[in-house]
Amino acid sequence: MREISLHILDLVQNSIEAGATAVKLEIIETIVKDSMVIRVYDNGRGMNKKMRQLVIDPFITTRTTRRIGLGLPLMDMSTKRCGGYLKIDSTPGQGTVIEAMYQHSHFDRPPMGNLVETIKSILVGNPVLEFSYKHTVDDKSISISSREIADILDGISLTQPDVLIWLHGYLSDNIANLYGGANDENN
Repeated sequence: MREISLHILDLVQNSIEAGATAVKLEIIETIVKDSMVIRVYDNGRGMNKKMRQLVIDPFITTRTTRRIGLGLPLMDMSTKRCGGYLKIDSTPGQGTVIEAMYQHSHFDRPPMGNLVETIKSILVGNPVLEFSYKHTVDDKSISISSREIADILDGISLTQPDVLIWLHGYLSDNIANLYGGANDENN
């Protein structure tokens, strides 16, 4: 995958397919420490030690729709190429935490991609998922959750055109503010 936002979408989809009803996405960019850490927490079925080792093998998958799983192996390779790591912490019956770290300034670090559309897709495409997103860049931070949005909308569907426009603007403005106001979705 050429963009981090696509890796994130894949990780969240993995969580949903593992039976998660709650997923938390956390992105921490620290320019001084030259790092970008992405964490996805879920309350899905979890994995035992053997499966945690196998899931970074591109020829192993638990999906029935295809026989190979490329998301985690590609992310593992991508992080290592950029001076980072991929860590999987999982307990059967309790859930999984995936942590990916990239050297922020590394020449080969994939661009963030269209994070606005990724977050919108997760929220709109999974209306019963309890989803939260927190993104920190140095001393600036934003957070949003499906629960907060549901409270604001008070029963109005996320799929309503006016709501989609509002959500896009809200995410775009807040993510741009993390980077000093420049609306650069390919950061």
